[in-house]
Amino acid sequence: MPEILSYDFMRNALLAALLVGAVAPLVGIFLVQRRLSLIGDGLGHVALAGVAVGVLLDNQPIITALIAAVFAGVAIELIRVRGRTSGDIALAVMFYGGIAAGVVIINRVDGSQSSNLTSYLFGAITTTSTGDLIVFGVLSAVIIGVTLALRHRLFLAAGDEEYARASGLPVMALNITLSVLTAVTVVVSMRVVGLLLISALMIVPNAASQQVARSFRSATLWAVLFGMLSAVGGVVTSFYADTAAGGTIVLLAIAIFLLVAAVAALVTVATAHRHRVSERHPHEHGPGCGHEAVPHGDHVDYVHGSHLHAPHGGHYDEHADHATYPGATDPSDQEHVTR
Repeated sequence: MPEILSYDFMRNALLAALLVGAVAPLVGIFLVQRRLSLIGDGLGHVALAGVAVGVLLDNQPIITALIAAVFAGVAIELIRVRGRTSGDIALAVMFYGGIAAGVVIINRVDGSQSSNLTSYLFGAITTTSTGDLIVFGVLSAVIIGVTLALRHRLFLAAGDEEYARASGLPVMALNITLSVLTAVTVVVSMRVVGLLLISALMIVPNAASQQVARSFRSATLWAVLFGMLSAVGGVVTSFYADTAAGGTIVLLAIAIFLLVAAVAALVTVATAHRHRVSERHPHEHGPGCGHEAVPHGDHVDYVHGSHLHAPHGGHYDEHADHATYPGATDPSDQEHVTR
């Protein structure tokens, strides 16, 4: 690690990766809720057209890409809400329109500038300048600030639009805000992982977080953690392995997802076979034993003091109180922990 930090360009790269690793999953978690996981790809291809315009006009590609991506994000939402075209079709139109416009404009760019376009397609994090880092920092601060300020409203609008409208929330304005945040995230991330891979960093860490999280808050924290680990770890790995940083970041994110999913599956299997055996229990439960019988899935529990006991072979299992788990009617809903 000290060797990496001795280079100015690698310090910039690590800071850029840290920013992108934090903001991409933070916005992506709402896209997952809305089942718009691929919107990052669509906006990325529109941003490509914006980058091509910036390079052709010898202007700031980041600014033109931001304008194009924000315009596309707002347009998709307006078409989805106001028009007869579904969100998927609107996204497809923007997706292919962005590619087509990008190809046409790229053909007008001379060969000396074409390599600059490639860096936006596949990422070129080691070319991140101090000026780029300042722009990324400002945009990341805006994304984090708006997301944290509106997280409850965005959560409701993304999860159930009808309920959100009935609650008086401005659903359309919130959805447009999310589209703009997605567009800004795409632009912030394009030099780190590339426009063709940015959607992966928005979605894969969230897929991993769903394996371990038990609430929306914890899912968000886990997703941001996995995103930062993937981004920073990918940059470090690419430095020593001499690989493309963008692809390495995404592959590491996928590896983390697979590892977390495997561990979660093993934990589920292990806990499924454990159960809590009630301690000393001289009393024998059964019909007419004097204790209230409570049907529970495929067996009957008997209320004994503040516990629920169920006959199981030569002993009694101690189950969680049904009131603790409303609606628990299946044995899998029970608490089973060996003492």
